[in-house]
Amino acid sequence: MPNSSSPRPAVFFDRDGVVNVSPGDGYVLRWEDFHFPPGITEALALCKKRGYATILVTSQQGVGKGLMSQDDLNDIHARMQDELARHAAAFDGVYACTHLVGTCTCRKPSPEMILRARDDHGLDLSRSWLVGDHDRDIQMAVNAGVPRTVRILSHHEPLVAAEFTLEDAVGLEELLNAQLPAC
Repeated sequence: MPNSSSPRPAVFFDRDGVVNVSPGDGYVLRWEDFHFPPGITEALALCKKRGYATILVTSQQGVGKGLMSQDDLNDIHARMQDELARHAAAFDGVYACTHLVGTCTCRKPSPEMILRARDDHGLDLSRSWLVGDHDRDIQMAVNAGVPRTVRILSHHEPLVAAEFTLEDAVGLEELLNAQLPAC
């Protein structure tokens, strides 16, 4: 249900390669393989302090491939949220596309997950940001009308330009502290 107050902006975060250390071309199939990179918890907490909604938008094809169940994915996200909550950094929403490529309309770079979050949380996309590590993340932001983008470099060669590019999440809090106005 959308908020009754004026829409607030959000910072959308990809999961693998941003909120947790990239598994490379593999999948994080259990909590024990999920590791927060240095700087991400502080960046999430800063976004929340500045009044932004924080939304996770993630493709988790491992479910569609049968490598893990939806319950396994829900468990990883619940534990992630519990850990982040200890630092006042839990996400306001978690959106995951678990489908195989070509079998849905929500897979990145489709804007569907962002648009669903907009409707669910009453968000102002024109003042929002997205942090991702892959071209499909940055293109999803463009497709949804999210103007501010940050790329965390990974093993994916960047072909779609982001507004900002960082080597890793360590500098994310500093960048957002300088660039993210309070709501």
